[in-house]
Amino acid sequence: MHAHSIAPPSGTPAPDRVRLPFAFDADRLRADLATVDRDWIDHLVRQNYEGSWSVLPLRHAAGATHPVMMIYSDPTATEFVDGPLLAHTPYFREVLAQFRCPLHAVRLMRLTPGSVIKPHRDHDLAAEWGAARVHLPITTNPDVEFLLNRTPLAMAPGEAWYLRLADEHAVANRGTTDRVHLVIDCIVDDWFAAMLGSPV
Repeated sequence: MHAHSIAPPSGTPAPDRVRLPFAFDADRLRADLATVDRDWIDHLVRQNYEGSWSVLPLRHAAGATHPVMMIYSDPTATEFVDGPLLAHTPYFREVLAQFRCPLHAVRLMRLTPGSVIKPHRDHDLAAEWGAARVHLPITTNPDVEFLLNRTPLAMAPGEAWYLRLADEHAVANRGTTDRVHLVIDCIVDDWFAAMLGSPV
């Protein structure tokens, strides 16, 4: 399949958030997380956060062997491979198999209590430009604030959300527990484009 450009109706901006038509098992997600919940790697872009924002790679650019390179979502890479942690997380593999589009980087991303991701944009991450990022919460709490275009978004464990992260976004974990998301980078093909057209 080839990358697909989404052309919204004239004068209508593409949505910045879409809840996708999935309902994953939050308990099974947490069980897989528990099997790999160690050796987190600090996010590379330190100017974008305060506190602790860290990553575990599940799928990464082919040829990346050092953990720091494995957590990097390389926009220039064309080939991606499953990392060793996926072998220990059968439900994560089931979840990824539901995405019938090409997958690039897949990571677990953790924001600890009291930590803040500052307002920033992830350039080129917009479905209409052919690249989409999906967030799937595993653990969260009511005091996590996710702002996209300065508008709050509440995401529950087991839900899957397409977010237009080329737009400004910021996160604060003001609670007492970790916020961990499964973050999936996808190529927008006809299947993904059709899913955005028929959300939950």
